[in-house]
Amino acid sequence: MPTDKEIEEVIRMLDEKTNEGVSRIGVHRVETEREDFVKEVHHHGRCDIGSPFADKDFKNIDCG
Repeated sequence: MPTDKEIEEVIRMLDEKTNEGVSRIGVHRVETEREDFVKEVHHHGRCDIGSPFADKDFKNIDCG
C-alpha cells in the first residue's frame, strides 16, 4: 500500500506535467527493485510508441 508521501509525489509529478502543457497522461505502475524508477515515453501523434518510427530508428530506403 502506498504511503501518503508517495501519493503526494505522484500528484506533484502529474501537476508538473499538466502545467507544462501535457494534455494526455497514462500512468502504469510496475514492480521494480528500484524505488526511484520512472520512465517517460512521448507519443508522436500516432499509435507507434516503441516502434522504429517512434524511436527514430527507421531509415528511408533510397529507391532511386
